[in-house]
Amino acid sequence: MAWLIMLPAAAADAPPGSSRPVVLVFGDSLSAGYGIRIDQGWVSLLVQKISRLGYGFRVVNASVSGETSAGGLARLPRALSLQQPRIVLLELGANDGLRGLPLEQTRDNLDRMITLLRQQHIAVLLLGLRLPPNYGERYTSGFMSMYQGLADRQHIALLPFLLENVALTPGLMQADGLHPNEKGQPLLLDNVWPRLLPLLRSAAPAADAHKAH
Repeated sequence: MAWLIMLPAAAADAPPGSSRPVVLVFGDSLSAGYGIRIDQGWVSLLVQKISRLGYGFRVVNASVSGETSAGGLARLPRALSLQQPRIVLLELGANDGLRGLPLEQTRDNLDRMITLLRQQHIAVLLLGLRLPPNYGERYTSGFMSMYQGLADRQHIALLPFLLENVALTPGLMQADGLHPNEKGQPLLLDNVWPRLLPLLRSAAPAADAHKAH
C-alpha cells in the first residue's frame, strides 16, 4: 500500500450539492478499490446497500491509494469543508505501518483527525488494520492496539480489523497479499455494516430513523 500509485477519489453516488447527508469514507487503497473495478469495491457495495435499504444518505469516497496518516491529516479539513459529512469512516494507518513509521506519529495523526471530526460533531467509525507478522511482534501488536486505544480515548465506534475473515483466506486476496480481490469486497462490507448501522440510525433524517437491517 505504501508504494501504490495515487488514484482519484471514487465517484459519489450523488452530485455535489445534494441535500442528503453525507457518509464520507476517508481511507487508502483498501477503500479506494485498488486492483479491482471501482464498482466492485466495498464502498461501492455500501452505496448500493444504503440505497437499497432506503437510508437518506449519499456516500462520498475520498480514499486515495498510498495515503498515510500525515497525508490524510493534511487533506481532511478541505474534505470536510467540501462534503460537510454527518458520518466519517476513517481508514488510515496501514501505509504508515508498512513504512515502519513511528507508532507515536501515526497515533498522533489519527488522534488529531478524530479530534477535528468530533469538534465538528461528526460521528466517526474508525476502521482498524493489522500488519503482516514480519514487522516484528512489538511493532505489530502496538499497531493493532493503537486503534482500540484511540477508540477508547475518543469514545468513538471501532471496527477492530477491516479485513477480518478475509486477510488470511485463500482466494480472497490479490497477488500482493495486501489487498482483497473482488470476492473479498462483500466480506469487508459485512464487517463494516454492523458497526456503521447504529451511526446511520442515529444520524438519519427523521423519515428514515425507523429503518432496520
